[in-house]
Amino acid sequence: MSWKNWRRVRQAVQILFFAVYIYLIFAVVERRVAPALSDIFFRLDPLAALGAMLASRSWIPKLALALVTVGLTLIIGRAWCGWICPLGSLLEWVTFKKARKRSATISPQWRWVKYFLLAVSLAGALFGILTWLVLDPIAIFTRTLTTAILPAIFYAINSVEAILYRVDVLSPALDSFEGIVRGVVIPVEQPVFAQSLLIAGMFTGILALNMLAHRFWCRYLCPLGALLGLLSKISLFRPLIGSACTQCTRCAVVCKPGAVDTNPENFHIMPSECTVCLDCFASCKPGDIRFGLSVKPAPKHEFDLTRRQALGALATGAAGALLLGTDLHLQQDNPWRIRPPGVSVEDLFLSTCIRCSQCMKICPTTALQPAATEAGLAGLWTPLVVPRVGYCDYGCTACGQVCPSGAIPRLLLEEKRMAVIGKASIDRNRCLPWASGLACIVCEEMCPTPQKAIRLEEAEVVDASGEVTSVQRPSVLRELCIGCGICEHYCPLEGTAAIRVYDA
Repeated sequence: MSWKNWRRVRQAVQILFFAVYIYLIFAVVERRVAPALSDIFFRLDPLAALGAMLASRSWIPKLALALVTVGLTLIIGRAWCGWICPLGSLLEWVTFKKARKRSATISPQWRWVKYFLLAVSLAGALFGILTWLVLDPIAIFTRTLTTAILPAIFYAINSVEAILYRVDVLSPALDSFEGIVRGVVIPVEQPVFAQSLLIAGMFTGILALNMLAHRFWCRYLCPLGALLGLLSKISLFRPLIGSACTQCTRCAVVCKPGAVDTNPENFHIMPSECTVCLDCFASCKPGDIRFGLSVKPAPKHEFDLTRRQALGALATGAAGALLLGTDLHLQQDNPWRIRPPGVSVEDLFLSTCIRCSQCMKICPTTALQPAATEAGLAGLWTPLVVPRVGYCDYGCTACGQVCPSGAIPRLLLEEKRMAVIGKASIDRNRCLPWASGLACIVCEEMCPTPQKAIRLEEAEVVDASGEVTSVQRPSVLRELCIGCGICEHYCPLEGTAAIRVYDA
């Protein structure tokens, strides 16, 4: 088969993996896929696996699948980046006309930045801090889809539907459409997430950098690409240029990651930068580019970290981890820092959570939200339960089922219903029966525990007209409360609820 046909195969495989990734996003939201498959891209991610295992100082069996990616890279190089990675595929497809000319003005030396970010990330992980994993490409794409892109799409669909429903003749067709997609493709309720603008802005910036160079993120910034690039330096099979090469640079022109070193004295393809896209193979008129067996490490390049730079990066990561570890927000108990069910030790959770947003994606009530400073920067974009946004469903164990690193334990339903994530407390200065003598028993009605963690007590009060009336006042039975937050979520007061859940 010709290299042009192999390139078409590569493009087909790339589209297939991207389609599978997008399908899993929707399938996980509606729980139409087994948990073992829902997090497959994260379990194949060596950066997430290595970071989590270093930080937790333990072997995480679920992430052992990343060894498949490592093995593939040691055989044929960075095929993950050119064939599988969904963010890499998107960046390959989003192109700008003048990017090629602009990329010529950027020194290849700047490629060292991604190796620096990798070293900083791993050094931080050694001290139990995984904050830098927010730069993992799979996490970036999943987080953006979960918290920004999909909610925006759903909001647009709901808004258009609301307008079209005003036209009576369209109502039957819209009802049929709703019956097909609502709860299958489109969620029943509109999802909302904190920090969606910040997360979307970061993603937009990554796409915009493609105006400077094709796959700018992959070339200069991606820490996962840096890790796979280091492994590719010792890969068994590499793209090799033969003696018939005329140095026409046609291969360099079509190479999107810029992996061709056009130095006349050492004209070659850099295995650490090559994403095995096969464009150069198909473009070479002499047909002098081939995959060849090589047992020697790839030659060093000007952008490789020197020993001093590597030590500096490790020192930076270590210093950053130490500073984050002493952050006041992390050390100080935050009463509103409520973690998912089963999470009991904050330090262990922070050292295993890879910021993948899988739990937020599958949470049926959007109770799980990305943290900002509630746990300090060390806990950036880790999941928090925010009851005013959504409650922890009494019959749901989904977050633990899809967590790829085990940061959220997988619990049986009986175990989950016994797991205490917080305790509710009533503000009697705001509670309607306590503060105003008005009838309200919403919190007691909504409490899902069999014995009811909220008790109603009859009391006589003087109402606004001066008459004595009887009202039921709620009180929390702490020993029965599991902190699910449904009481806070449905409290009818505007703004801050009269009953709030705090970290137990």
